[in-house]
Amino acid sequence: MTVPLKPQNDLLSATGTTVFTVMSALAVQHGAINLGQGFPDYEGPEVVVRAAAEALLDGRNQYPPLTGVPELRAAVAEANRRFYGLEIDPAAEVVVTSGATEALTACLMAVLNPGDECVLIEPLYDTYLPVVRMLGAIPKLVRLTPPKWELPRAELAAAFGPKTKAILLNSPMNPAGKVFTSAELAFVADLVQRHGAYAICDEVYEHLTFDGWAHIPLMTLPGMRERCMRVGSAGKTFSLTGWKVGYITADRSIAPNLAKAHQLLTFTTPPNLQRGVAVGLGLEDSYFTGLSATLQAKRDRLAAGLSALGFGVLPTQGSYFITADFRPLGFSGDDVAFCRHITETAKVTAIPVSAFYAGADAPNHYARFAFCKADAVLDEALARLAAWKSARVEGVREAG
Repeated sequence: MTVPLKPQNDLLSATGTTVFTVMSALAVQHGAINLGQGFPDYEGPEVVVRAAAEALLDGRNQYPPLTGVPELRAAVAEANRRFYGLEIDPAAEVVVTSGATEALTACLMAVLNPGDECVLIEPLYDTYLPVVRMLGAIPKLVRLTPPKWELPRAELAAAFGPKTKAILLNSPMNPAGKVFTSAELAFVADLVQRHGAYAICDEVYEHLTFDGWAHIPLMTLPGMRERCMRVGSAGKTFSLTGWKVGYITADRSIAPNLAKAHQLLTFTTPPNLQRGVAVGLGLEDSYFTGLSATLQAKRDRLAAGLSALGFGVLPTQGSYFITADFRPLGFSGDDVAFCRHITETAKVTAIPVSAFYAGADAPNHYARFAFCKADAVLDEALARLAAWKSARVEGVREAG
């Protein structure tokens, strides 16, 4: 007798296709400009790409060290010292991963046991919640509210308790574009220390800050060095998202568990890409300041255009993204309907911000637009939205 197959993993089976995949497929179907996914449509620094290309031919293409090639670990340690004054041992306190998403997963694996509680801040990157649940830990959600995205201190304090093992903090924040202030970070640090917890710090947009806002790693605050796992991304820092090279900076007391988690997930990362990233991290200060200045100009270009069309554009202090309120345009549906509608009719794709919340009562009148695109692409997207708006206005007139 043939027995029917038993059910597969409950959590994965219940997890739907990500909104990013859905909207990107819809963009292709309708020939839309995709301002949904956060990846640049231009290449990173030629010197970095060339270094990785040349490294393919230097005869070192077998398994690199588990925690990363020495050149990249040294470069990560030096970048910590150079930008933040952190003294890091490259041999014992850096782990290179296959992307920041893997790094975040490894960090959660390193410290969470089933039944532990992990504090997460909404809106949140879509992998945080399922990974916490896959590990058998309990997410404790704290919500930031637009348009100011201020840290709700009483709610955050209430989320910490005897079972709290960690908090996952994203700054600069996706999709909110928020950079946490020194006062907010101090409040988080105090909670972490009072509860004997760890802090997993998603800092992939660390070099993408605007208007004089400076990224402050939580790890630099008093008493936090041994509690923090700081995640960086070569994809974001060098506009090379397809490379999937991430790196974790953590105290030597945590790094061994991070390495074990990394071994179980991917074991290692292509050595030529690691060597290219090592070159990138050693670039002059002008590269990093130029990166933020270029993106700030793109943010301003898109923000001005969206504002002129009537969107309520929220401030963006960092990251690749603008959050815009579409209610002033008179659209009566929710954010999912709006993003589908403009993809199909205006041929411009955005992401509904409600996708970054776990609760059903999430804000549902905001769309997230990525501005890490060529200026001509941003201009064409705005022109398409302007044409769409004019057609809507004309349609209302004719109906009247």
